[in-house]
Amino acid sequence: MTTPDLAAPRTRQPSRADRVRGPLLGAVGGVAALVLLRIHDPHGSGSYGYCPFLTVTGAPCPLCGGLRAMNDLTHGNLSAALLSNAAAVFILVAGAVLIARWFVRRWKGDAEAALLPAGRMPLLIFGVAMIVFTVYRWTPWGSWLYQG
Repeated sequence: MTTPDLAAPRTRQPSRADRVRGPLLGAVGGVAALVLLRIHDPHGSGSYGYCPFLTVTGAPCPLCGGLRAMNDLTHGNLSAALLSNAAAVFILVAGAVLIARWFVRRWKGDAEAALLPAGRMPLLIFGVAMIVFTVYRWTPWGSWLYQG
């Protein structure tokens, strides 16, 4: 007579390929967006549409100039990118670092690793920083940050 196995059923651990799929897709999507911005120049007025916030208020939103900044970066012109939208350059670098960190953690076996740190504080800090950046850009002292 055999005794039934009462041990908990074993769950299959995700393979390395399964774990790194998300970070790789994120990286490929980011590179594809940069390739598009390299090919299709956003410096022409309306080339990617118009910013609704800028159209309604006449003031640039936090992302105004972001496409031009990415295009400038793909051409190796960091100073023009910073003048188009310094926050967009920071967001690109931070995004690349976050995706690389996510990939490494997943590669090493942490199947639960997430792209963004847990908690509300990082998102709150980012939101406040974007508000401060935007309002500063609207002042005479920060007008150099928007070359629209």
